[in-house]
Amino acid sequence: MELKGKTVGFAITGSFCTFSVIKEEIKHLKEEGANVIPIFSFNAYNTDTRFGKAKDFVDYVETTTGNKSVITIAEAEKFGPNDILDILIIAPCTGNTLAKLNNGITDTPVLMAAKGHIRTGRPLVISVSSNDALGMNFKNIGSLLNVKNIFFVPFGQDNCIKKPNSMIAHTNLIQDTLKLALEKKQIQPVIQ
Repeated sequence: MELKGKTVGFAITGSFCTFSVIKEEIKHLKEEGANVIPIFSFNAYNTDTRFGKAKDFVDYVETTTGNKSVITIAEAEKFGPNDILDILIIAPCTGNTLAKLNNGITDTPVLMAAKGHIRTGRPLVISVSSNDALGMNFKNIGSLLNVKNIFFVPFGQDNCIKKPNSMIAHTNLIQDTLKLALEKKQIQPVIQ
């Protein structure tokens, strides 16, 4: 399925080291003709890090998408009853967000958007970025892989020597994953 003309919610959480590649993927979605609505966790929206200033990143995302960011739980709640999005992706999706999503916790705009969107029966895509994906979060990944309408961007270990529990999504496969998820299909292989 094509992304042109589709409304894609792009939810961003605090895996700050991935923001540079996330910027490229948002740009690619726009080039494909998607309407991209940015949604930020509180930390992703407000935290300056060694990877850059939050305001610079938010400005880039809003300028590239042409849409104002959703930054409050109240704003994110609208994605449930109003059928606004064709598909929602959480990219990057931290271990913290994975754990909360798996346990039904909705204490950030990203999680509220996900909760509201899932109840519409539309696809949610997860782009993992977690230092403990093969540790404490492995059970959350396993559980979410078995939830109807949740799909994963293929992922793998990013540094098996220095960070043996860390896994990160292959963000270059975001578009392919979204296209298949719109058809309710999981791109394969999931772990690469």
